[in-house]
Amino acid sequence: MRIAITGGTGFVGSHLIEQALAAGHQVRALTRRPQPPQLGLTWIDGALDQPQSLARLCSGCDAVVHVAGVINGSPEAFHAGNVMGTEAMLAAAAGAGITRFIHISSLAAREPQLSTYGRSKYESEEPVIAAGRNWTIIRPPAVYGPRDREMLDLFRFAKRRLLPLPPGGRLSLIHVQDLCALILTCLGRETSFCRTYEPDDGRDGGWTTVELARAIGRAVGKSVVPLSMPKALLPIGVRLDRLIRGEKAKLTPDRVAYFCHPDWTAAPHARPPSELWTPRISTEEGLKATAQWYRAEGWL
Repeated sequence: MRIAITGGTGFVGSHLIEQALAAGHQVRALTRRPQPPQLGLTWIDGALDQPQSLARLCSGCDAVVHVAGVINGSPEAFHAGNVMGTEAMLAAAAGAGITRFIHISSLAAREPQLSTYGRSKYESEEPVIAAGRNWTIIRPPAVYGPRDREMLDLFRFAKRRLLPLPPGGRLSLIHVQDLCALILTCLGRETSFCRTYEPDDGRDGGWTTVELARAIGRAVGKSVVPLSMPKALLPIGVRLDRLIRGEKAKLTPDRVAYFCHPDWTAAPHARPPSELWTPRISTEEGLKATAQWYRAEGWL
């Protein structure tokens, strides 16, 4: 197929492009900065707020995979990037006569009252459904793997043997390669049309935060002491992270309620059916491979 991809220079998008090319697809991908040429890949200069570039992106394509989104920022940035950006991609797809649209949302959309980010992802799904095309919405849980910077801090803390955690709860994970395999599998499967999926690594009940901390410790070869932080102390962590990392702070006020929610596991009824897709990478092995990649790149 000829696939238009947004977010292709990011973590998930870059893996998606690699897998799509390996599978023989032709890819057109949006970028703000010059990128090295690659066989089968056409880079389109532009952005989600530039309709002409989106029209070029979609020209001649059979499907759109909308990966791009804002994961940290102001309420205005979340709305502009996640909601208005999705609406712009839907308009570009319609203008190019494309009916197949895969939207990468987030598990955070399941609880939109908890965070501005989650609300913006929930609101980004509404126009996809309303468009009435052959859509699929995928709500990934925590995604990890090579090139990921969101979970990198957990590996760095684990290397120091002490890993601060939010209050107790459970969460699901998925390796980026498994997520991308699901996306590409859905492209041509009519059974995935008009469905919302919550994929994960196949572990029933997900992981407790303590279990995940110890698994990351094993991945880096350290015995980790998980340190669950009371919710009342997290605002102090917000201020410290802001003081140390400024605009790059990962612990933000918007994320406190999200982090403290007790259940971020994929809902069993929303998992993709096994005849469509099953995860291939166990989280234990995936975490070890990710730690090895971090070390090789000098990130850890």
